[in-house]
Amino acid sequence: MSGPLRDDFREILRLVRPDARVLDVGCGEGELLELLTREKNVDGQGLELSSDGVGACLARGLAVVQGDADRDLDHFPTKAFDYAILSKTLQQVRDPKHVLSELLRIAERAVVSVPNFGHWRVRMALITTGRMPETKALPEPWWSTPNIHLCTLRDFTSLCADLDLRIDACVSLAPGKPPRIIDAARPIENWRAETALFLLSRRAEPEAVPASKPAGDLFG
Repeated sequence: MSGPLRDDFREILRLVRPDARVLDVGCGEGELLELLTREKNVDGQGLELSSDGVGACLARGLAVVQGDADRDLDHFPTKAFDYAILSKTLQQVRDPKHVLSELLRIAERAVVSVPNFGHWRVRMALITTGRMPETKALPEPWWSTPNIHLCTLRDFTSLCADLDLRIDACVSLAPGKPPRIIDAARPIENWRAETALFLLSRRAEPEAVPASKPAGDLFG
């Protein structure tokens, strides 16, 4: 990989355990998948919509299939992976709720990073210019951005609660600054975090309570 390592890639590399089964959804040209394969010896597979991205992954010797996260995650078997990764892509899908739910069906854990539309610079840009903001985390103008479902940290944590997902860890990321471990549910972080990366899992099912004995057997 040429050039500096992306902040979110560095954190994902730290979170994923060695030899894990990994699905990288929206894997682009395969930079992250190649990194995880080299550094963590993962059994990795990519899912990528663009034919150019698929071609680049194949040229790197990576396992990849061409597909759309909104439709094609449904075809993966349940618990086929240890981790499903969706890096700065959730806001680009048509049905974020379905995609997030599917990630935690096909994998034990999901690693998801999202730009925070509640960041103070975004709020200030809206107040002072009255126009859709452009920031380092959201660099494209409104008419050409691939983002169709922008959210705040509060929106994202609420969606996780709706889906009964557990936030196992969260870090705030900003260009040129070290990652910062945060509690994403705190209101102040909805102002401070420019981009957040989450490690998610499904809440454990409650243990079954043994059936009560028939009345006649209570003292037997």
